[in-house]
Amino acid sequence: MDKSRRQFLGLSAAALAGVTLVPSLVSCKAENAAPAPAADGKISSTFNGVAIGTITYSYRGMQPGLENLIKTCKDSLISNLELMGSDLEGCLGIPENPTMRIMQAAMAAQRPAAGAPAAAGQRPGGGAPGGAPGGAPGGPGGPGGFRRPSFTPEQQAEIDKYNEDVKKFRRDMDWDKVEVVRKRFADEGIAIHIVKTEPSRYTDPEDIDYAFKLAKAMGAVGVTDELSQEAVEKIAPYAEKHDMFYIMHNHMQYATEEWSAGPDKALAVSPKIMLNFDMGHYFGSTGKHPLDFIKKYGDRIVNLHIKDKTGPNAEEPNANQVWGQGQTPLEDVLLYLRDNKVPIFPDIELEYTVKPWSNSVKEVATCVKYARQILM
Repeated sequence: MDKSRRQFLGLSAAALAGVTLVPSLVSCKAENAAPAPAADGKISSTFNGVAIGTITYSYRGMQPGLENLIKTCKDSLISNLELMGSDLEGCLGIPENPTMRIMQAAMAAQRPAAGAPAAAGQRPGGGAPGGAPGGAPGGPGGPGGFRRPSFTPEQQAEIDKYNEDVKKFRRDMDWDKVEVVRKRFADEGIAIHIVKTEPSRYTDPEDIDYAFKLAKAMGAVGVTDELSQEAVEKIAPYAEKHDMFYIMHNHMQYATEEWSAGPDKALAVSPKIMLNFDMGHYFGSTGKHPLDFIKKYGDRIVNLHIKDKTGPNAEEPNANQVWGQGQTPLEDVLLYLRDNKVPIFPDIELEYTVKPWSNSVKEVATCVKYARQILM
């Protein structure tokens, strides 16, 4: 971490740029845009110096585990990763989270049997008044939103035990095992530039330290979290302590009054505060060209989330689309990065609906081919 951001990102891209590629053809056929493996069998998703990657959130529905994740990256033609902390900890053997299973069981238990009359004040199907699926008060979402179901003492005890087991797992982390996982990715030519640990969720300083230590052990430049001024001010001292970047991801914040002028206030807190600029959410919510933002804040952007969306004035506004069918100026941004040798990672975030005859791995590979056809 003694290199500057530009040195690190530039060297990372250069290290992956020498892989043999098939010739670029003026064609819409996917096979003409596919990267060919090098002699050692590795795939590179770096094209003309632009290191196309993905966030592993894109691989929803994939089988967990280290070897499955590596195979997924290779099958989707990806060699650069923003690695979700949950996926990484899954590779490291974190205890299985029972919360979703328990919530589903609790919701089922609170739902009237078929044909049975609903309880007074309860919608048929188990929802609380206003459309909440569980009926327990105080849950997120408000009227018509999701409300957490009531748990039995046994169910709550299982969740509490899981939380304690996770805390122990992190406190007792085998850092030699983390190095084995890092090396396994590196041996396959897969570079990890960010680990998404979201440390603002934690209240214990030891847990926040763990988030940065885990990312550093994986060779990443920093950790990602959701953009908020409160989070920046809370976590910046830890980023400075660990000499890592705290990288803020936006959803629709830039369309709000608080953030409409930009992230200058957040960036002023520390030079360790950086941006994961989601250009899809930015365009979809504001209608502004993302290149203007990239040109202004390029020195503070580590990576982009790239996706195709409709703009805010479309008939179906701010909607995820198959690449090439939306309005986001993907080509403008990718060519700007290429032609100006800008060391920012454009990471695919797959959010459009995947058809039943496809899967997320195939769709990420299609996005890689789409980007390559622009860049080569």
